[in-house]
Amino acid sequence: MFGGATSYVETLDAILEFVHTHHPTTDELLGWHRGAFDRVSSRESIMRRVEYLENVGFLASEDDHWRLGTEGETYYPDYDRDMLTEIMCRRNLGLRSLLYALLAGPMSIEEVGEQQLRAHAELGWNPENTDMAKQRTNWLRSLGLVDKEGQKFALTDDGRTFVEDALRKWTQEPPRAANQLGAFSASTYETTAVSRSIDPEFRATVIGEYDRQCPISGVDHRGLLDVAHVLSWSEYPDYRVDLGNVLPLSKTHHAAFDRQLFTIDEDYRLRVDPGFKTESRLLRQTILDKAGDQVEPLQNNIRTEYLKRHNESVDWLAD
Repeated sequence: MFGGATSYVETLDAILEFVHTHHPTTDELLGWHRGAFDRVSSRESIMRRVEYLENVGFLASEDDHWRLGTEGETYYPDYDRDMLTEIMCRRNLGLRSLLYALLAGPMSIEEVGEQQLRAHAELGWNPENTDMAKQRTNWLRSLGLVDKEGQKFALTDDGRTFVEDALRKWTQEPPRAANQLGAFSASTYETTAVSRSIDPEFRATVIGEYDRQCPISGVDHRGLLDVAHVLSWSEYPDYRVDLGNVLPLSKTHHAAFDRQLFTIDEDYRLRVDPGFKTESRLLRQTILDKAGDQVEPLQNNIRTEYLKRHNESVDWLAD
């Protein structure tokens, strides 16, 4: 966007106002850009930005005339910042995952680009070109969610508030009640099916931090990986988006971890319930045979104080 690194929102507002008022042709829109911004002349450069706004849904073209697109009509004329933030995070793959990652600490522009490609390889950027990473950080700066501190980008207070609310907003969790079909029963037990669909961008962020595989089993199929919380989702809501509290586990190993069949100690070593017996070759090879081994990918990622607090509730560790 033209107008400066922290002026993307103001530039967008001006473009939408002009398009809504004049319904310009492409040539008229080009001429307006050249008159509104300094050092702007290239048709290619202007159209690249216009096409981005079209792709996001702010603008639409018909018979060489431009009008507001669906998202443009939603945002105009109130220019509500919260609405704009919601639109940008919904229509730009990776924007939320970057905010989740920044919650863990400031990042350089190179680190921003690396994080985006780890979480979303489908973006297909050239990792040596930082233009797209700069565009992401400039949008977030213009929205007031990120500040530049020296050569690093960090969340503002508003950014932290947004991230803490984002997981709830983009995660679908049914109420904790019997499902519509009723509880299933079988002589000695009853169970209720409850599922949670976690924000896919948070999931992508977590999986990307671990080379897209379970650090315990090596399972690397995205469809077979869950986001596991050291301090549980239900009991510690303040830690749900803390990257120091989450790791990707295969669905089987996630269930085994939640049932405390194994855990990780403060030295990042695998600890296994002495009473855990299994005939499964997979579980023997990935859990029982690795008891005492250090899980290296967790170092500098999972916070030891969270492991300590989690393990205080593991009864067999005290035996």
